[in-house]
Amino acid sequence: MNVIVCKSKIHKARITECDLNYEGSLEINSDYMDEVGMLPYERILVVNATNGERLETYAIPGPPGEPEFKLNGAAARRGNVGDTITVMSFGMLGEDETRGFVPKIIVLDESNAIVERKGSLRR
Repeated sequence: MNVIVCKSKIHKARITECDLNYEGSLEINSDYMDEVGMLPYERILVVNATNGERLETYAIPGPPGEPEFKLNGAAARRGNVGDTITVMSFGMLGEDETRGFVPKIIVLDESNAIVERKGSLRR
């Protein structure tokens, strides 16, 4: 049996821009994507802690060094600048592979700087 597990998580990110006139997706600082193993154009789940909205979209890598999270296209209607979001990506593992599997997680502060590494990134 295969099991879908959370493989990557960016917790407490703040939305920095919303652009309705874009094709769609969430643009994420590519450094953060690399850190947690999120791939360009990978399907993601975005959970908005500020308003309770959830949406499924894909990750677009943004410029490295820019702590930005931009909701684009129709997704821009699911949040506002300053909202706190969690971004997750998932993978499929065999049941035996899930034993001991730990996702890569980063936690951000109000300015989208990394303040904690959890899961398999814990140092």
